[in-house]
Amino acid sequence: MADKLKIGGYPAEYDFVRHGPYDPARYYGKPDTAFLDLKLNEIPAWIARRQKSPQALAALCSRAFWRWQHKYLQPKRTGIAPFFQVVVVSMFAFYVMNYKKLRHHKSYKYH
Repeated sequence: MADKLKIGGYPAEYDFVRHGPYDPARYYGKPDTAFLDLKLNEIPAWIARRQKSPQALAALCSRAFWRWQHKYLQPKRTGIAPFFQVVVVSMFAFYVMNYKKLRHHKSYKYH
């Protein structure tokens, strides 16, 4: 069971000799056509080639998080952008969570 989960380890496609030091923001699988380079009739085949598992989704989220970290939080002279990004995402998340309470406060115009 532990062999199938592979939580906390390197991806199966990672090879230290070929790839060098491990980068959590990089996908080590076989490269595929970028989504923006696809034609409309190629999209269903492209989606069919994707892995559709909870582990693949977690890996995708982890890579996206590390790319964000490398771009906004880890540079020597980071700006205020990551703070505002977190604030905007938090505002949106709390609005969605509290929508049932907020929808009763809409302004209606009665005739």
